[in-house]
Amino acid sequence: MMNVPLTVGSLLERAEKFFPKKQVVSRTLSGIHRFTYKEIGERTRRLASALEKLGVEKGDRVGTFAWNHHRHLEVYFAAPGMGAVLHTINIRLSPEHVSYIVNHAEDKVMLVDEDLIPLIERCKDNFKTVEAYIIMTDKNELPETTLEPVYSYEELLREASPEFEFVKDIDENDPAGMCYTSATTGNPKGVVYSHRGIVLHSFAFGLADTAALSETDVVLPVVPMFHANAWGMPFAATWFGSTQVLPGPLFTPALLAELIEQEKVTFTAGVPTIWLGLLNELEKGSYDTSSLRSIVCGGSAAPRGMIKAFETKYKIPFLHAYGMTETTPLATVSRLKSYQAGLDEEEILDIRSKQGLLVPGLEMKVIGGNGEVKWDGEEMGELLLRGPWIADEYYKDERSADAFRDGWLYTGDVATVDEEGVIKLVDRTKDLIKSGGEWISSVDLENALMAHEAVFEASVVAVPHQQWQERPIACVVLKEPYKNKVDKQELLDFIAPQFAKWWLPDDVVFMEEIPKTSVGKFLKRALRDQLKDHLVQNS
Repeated sequence: MMNVPLTVGSLLERAEKFFPKKQVVSRTLSGIHRFTYKEIGERTRRLASALEKLGVEKGDRVGTFAWNHHRHLEVYFAAPGMGAVLHTINIRLSPEHVSYIVNHAEDKVMLVDEDLIPLIERCKDNFKTVEAYIIMTDKNELPETTLEPVYSYEELLREASPEFEFVKDIDENDPAGMCYTSATTGNPKGVVYSHRGIVLHSFAFGLADTAALSETDVVLPVVPMFHANAWGMPFAATWFGSTQVLPGPLFTPALLAELIEQEKVTFTAGVPTIWLGLLNELEKGSYDTSSLRSIVCGGSAAPRGMIKAFETKYKIPFLHAYGMTETTPLATVSRLKSYQAGLDEEEILDIRSKQGLLVPGLEMKVIGGNGEVKWDGEEMGELLLRGPWIADEYYKDERSADAFRDGWLYTGDVATVDEEGVIKLVDRTKDLIKSGGEWISSVDLENALMAHEAVFEASVVAVPHQQWQERPIACVVLKEPYKNKVDKQELLDFIAPQFAKWWLPDDVVFMEEIPKTSVGKFLKRALRDQLKDHLVQNS
């Protein structure tokens, strides 16, 4: 067999060659823009040429701080195509974490959306390696900014060559991209994606029993392009020649419904919060969503009632999926087997509500206290994964030893497996809080709260929330001299400068004592049980 390297640049080259007339529909601050893959290819090559002129070389990290739009898509292919590494940065992180990520990755150039400039200006003095900023804007003139040196994206493209050739001497195991995932304690952890891993993951998106993505699809990635590379959709959709609809900044459920109707979207993916919002919008308005053949939901468990509403009332097939930054991220998809199609509605919902079957190409184990668990849907254990698009370490991080052992990724997720091989996530081994598909570290919040002079103990736990799935609640024991003298707002104001706004607890519950285990650790399970209805009762 021929040993032909699998490279990210080849994905775009296929779209240029075989689907030059297919479109990328991009919403920006100025409205809707339409480009063909031929035009996207030319603009991408111009961008790669411009980055080269700015000194970007093979292996350098190119950071993006941006929404879902055509320029971001162009960076997706320009950076790996020239041998550099695409580093998509989560715009929702705190300035402290953004600064850490940029420095740890050693980003050389950063591409920043115009409306996000103030966030980067707050961090710029902390950056140690950034040599240039490129502003992505529809305007002819650069906005005023303290970033320097600063360049206009479109001006750079106008002055660059459209004849740039993607690098051919890339080893398929070379890094092509990287993202950072949150940790229970400390700083975010970097995950590096190889060219080979991204291409094979894109193959998986096209398999009939996973997402079945094809040229006939109109793909709307609602999941942010800074969140595990929009779950790999931009790479796969480009390769297959699918039409792409990129929703841009600050979209609403109404805008999402309008885009689905206007562009006849067939395939979309995002976290449960998005689909709850869309469901509420569909209940209020009159939208034609008949083009949709699939909604993919991941990031956290989808409510059973939401799945039922989409499938029964709106006749939209709903695919529950599971993955994580370390898995590129597609790992499981919940599809019915052929002989299950005749099951009754509730039995089908039982299957849809689980995380599903392992994607072909991957391997799994679920390990309990006595080794691998029985496939009975009852015995629980930690889910372990391995495969060609599963990370094998964290980037320059000693925490790799905890998560990657003996060739397996220890996901930290507790799961069961039924007799059909269907995975259901039950809990997490660590007490991370997942709100709207994003991780929040309970330990970081606890440490910040306990830095207040009045706080004796603080424990933060996840509590169910109708819209965001989970939200943090802080349980606090005050020192005796401060009891009845410190209120929750004072504590929230105290920790607010340290975190992104969405990290802050929804409430602070004052207690006389926090329950503990036999070894003195906070018994968070008891707190979760005690507070499970707290946000409902206090809403």
